[in-house]
This record gives sequence, structure tokens and C-alpha cells, in this order.
Amino acid sequence: MDIRAIAMGLAFAFMWSSAFTSARIIVADASPLFSLALRFLVSGLLGVIIARFMGQSWRLSRSQWYATILFGLCQNALYLGLNFIAMQTVEAGLAAIIASSMPLLVALASWLLLGEKLRPLGVLGLAAGFAGVGLIMGTRISAGVDLYGVLLCAIGALALAFATMAVRGATKGGNFMMIVGLQMLVGSAILFVAAPLTETLHVTPSWRLAAAFAYTTLVPGLAATYVWVVLLHRIGATRAATFHFLNPVFGVAVAAVFLGEKLGSLDVVGVLIVTVGILAVQLARQPVPVKP
Repeated sequence: MDIRAIAMGLAFAFMWSSAFTSARIIVADASPLFSLALRFLVSGLLGVIIARFMGQSWRLSRSQWYATILFGLCQNALYLGLNFIAMQTVEAGLAAIIASSMPLLVALASWLLLGEKLRPLGVLGLAAGFAGVGLIMGTRISAGVDLYGVLLCAIGALALAFATMAVRGATKGGNFMMIVGLQMLVGSAILFVAAPLTETLHVTPSWRLAAAFAYTTLVPGLAATYVWVVLLHRIGATRAATFHFLNPVFGVAVAAVFLGEKLGSLDVVGVLIVTVGILAVQLARQPVPVKP
């Protein structure tokens, strides 16, 4: 893995993790699904326009269209939609930790359902990662966390894991920025249908809302997704997923700095266990070097 790939991975992990904090700010002052649908509309149109200026085409291959639509449905509509609803009552740090279990879910599904071999380090990492999540959930449940919101976050993580396993076809054939823009427009279309059926539109204008919406649209929404797709193409899904081990730490840290969310000692221990577990799983899934 070269320096550029490492820099891209670190940038992606930070941008992706910071989205939970900005989303928490947005849903405090606006309807979650309407806000997310509008965000995807703006990000998607910007992505398509930028892609056209880059000379990219929307004439994607069949596999690219399949992966783009599936990613738009699973990541944007389901994963982010459910998280936006949940973060009306669930703290940003907790939502980030639940979402960070995605690489653990991918590894577990690949091992049990797809027959992918997992070395002992990976098995230990899975056990540690889920134990860490369980420890955090135990402390939060005893503190009275909203279980419905937690359930929505968990379903969203499952949807993201499925999208991650299915999106590999979108990295073949180029047109990365166009793919980013189009999959956001897919998510926007779905959410604009779902929003009026599930919530009442409300907005309380504020500078915090405007700043959070602009940041979420441009940074986690557009820039992070583009970096992730390019990183998948550059080093492959297995190596790229290694950077997810940073998400629990980044997600909790950003929420603590900007929202003042506090962690107990058991929460800190749980975050560290999850982080180590994710790293172990991803290292165990790396290809074994062939000796000359």
C-alpha cells in the first residue's frame, strides 16, 4: 500500500466518521428524510456536473448500473436514511460505533455464507469486535438508550454491509465521479418518495443547520464517497476496508469535540476493543504474501 493510498484511507475514515456529528445537528432542526433527500439531490447533481467537466460519461456498463443502483438503495436510502431517523434520539458517537461494525459483518458473512477462509487472527478479531460493541450497548441500555433508534442503526449497518459486498462492480470501467453522483440521485429519488409517507416537513433555520447541511453535502456526502470509490479501485475492497478500524475512534472523538458527548470508562474500553477487533479482522483478510 503506497503513501497516497494511506493518505486517501485516512481522509476517508475521518470524513466518513464526521458525518454522524453533522447529521445529529441537522436532525435537531429539520425533518431527517427530507433533509437527507435534499442533500443527496444537491450532492448528486454536483457530482454529475463535475463528472461531465472531467469528461466522464453516464453510459455505464451493466454491472456498473447494477452496483450504482444497489449502492444508492442500500447505502443512501437505507443505511443513511435509517441513521438520520435514529439520530433524533441516539447520540452521534453511538451511531458511529454501530455503523463501524460493518466490516465485522462483512467478514462474518463472507466467512459463514461465502466460504471465505478466515485466519485465527480474524476469528479472534470478530469475537473482540462484537464483544466491544456488546459492552458499549450494555452500558447504554442500562443508561436508558432509545432501543428503537439503536435497532434502526443496526439495520442500517446490515444494509451498508450488503452494499459493500455488492458494490465491487462499480469500480470497473472508470467514471468514478459519475457513479458517485448517480448513486446519490438514486438515494434522493427513493427518499423523496419515502419522506412524505413517514414524516411531516419541518425546518428551524439556524446557522448551525446551514453549516452542517453544507458540510454534510460536500464533505462526507461527495468527497468521502468519491475517495472511497477511487480507493476501492486503487487497492481493492479488502485492503481499503482496513481503514474502517479508525471509524469508532474518529466518530466518538468528533462527537465529543463538537457536540460535547461524554463517554464513560466502559465506553472507552469498548471503543478500543472494537477498534482492535476491526483491525485484526482486516489484517487477517489480507492476502498472504507468496514466498519466491
